[in-house]
Amino acid sequence: MQAKSVTEADSNREAFGRALVELAKKHKFFVLDADVAGGTGVHHFRTAYPKRYFNCGIAEQSMVCIAAGLQAETDWPVFVTTFAAFGLRAWEHIRLSIGYCNRNVKVVCSHPGLDVGPDGASAQSLEDLACFRAIPKLTVVAPADPVETARATEAILLEPGPVYMRTGRSVARRIYGDDYKFKLHFGDVLRDGCDVTIFACGVQVARALDAAAIMAGSIEARVVNVHTIKPLDYVLIHKCAEETGCFVVTEDHNVHGGLGSAIMEAMRLFPVPTAQVGVRDQFGQSGEPEQLAEAYGLSPLHIVRAARSVVRITQDPGLRAAWMGRRAG
Repeated sequence: MQAKSVTEADSNREAFGRALVELAKKHKFFVLDADVAGGTGVHHFRTAYPKRYFNCGIAEQSMVCIAAGLQAETDWPVFVTTFAAFGLRAWEHIRLSIGYCNRNVKVVCSHPGLDVGPDGASAQSLEDLACFRAIPKLTVVAPADPVETARATEAILLEPGPVYMRTGRSVARRIYGDDYKFKLHFGDVLRDGCDVTIFACGVQVARALDAAAIMAGSIEARVVNVHTIKPLDYVLIHKCAEETGCFVVTEDHNVHGGLGSAIMEAMRLFPVPTAQVGVRDQFGQSGEPEQLAEAYGLSPLHIVRAARSVVRITQDPGLRAAWMGRRAG
């Protein structure tokens, strides 16, 4: 897809909406909306392709069931769009009507995590990755920037079966160039290093790169963008364990059930010292995204502290023995 150039002032949700318009020139699909097209970016598609767009109103459960039926009757892929917190209202319907029935429906939700900012705790979905990762047959994706969001939109459209994808409300710093080739199911090494691997997804990828730059010269951190959270790139994760010996995992999500949990599950038989940088089992609050990142421990400096703590374990025989003893206990 020859997507339009994305500027640093763009959000992932706007990149998603524009990508739909470009993709519709070559592919047949429907877009369903829960009366939030202005917030998800699909207002672009609504204007360009009104006959392929349906506003289902503030009725997320019904929208999901309509999507499943529409996909079954037409054999066209269907995008279901809403805010992440509202998408959780339809979790049971996504589980049964889309996951269990293996429908070719793509659930794409904006406004995840603390990135929602001033909208506050009720709108800050810190549980979506955990909830959707638990549904069998569902691929789970969290792109890092607008370029990757556009490429990921095409990839999930072409991926058979159900998908859940996060986008984002706030301005997203550009990480990738226009020549970026997105590979679903594979992690992307953005920066090499030998002392620690920082795994990140979504808005935390940029913060992970900032943390690696801060440590450069004392700790050389490998930064991996884990845009596909399910299924995980087990080969890359195990390779990083062998080569760096310790991990930091960071996500704009609860530390329970998301990317961190997925990576530690993957390393169950080959554990390495791992620190999680995420929201510590609590709800958010209203504030600007960067202020919230600092308050809830997601900032680059928090990633730096976590990296130093796990590197210290690998370098100190006493700490390493103590860590191994706790694992055994």
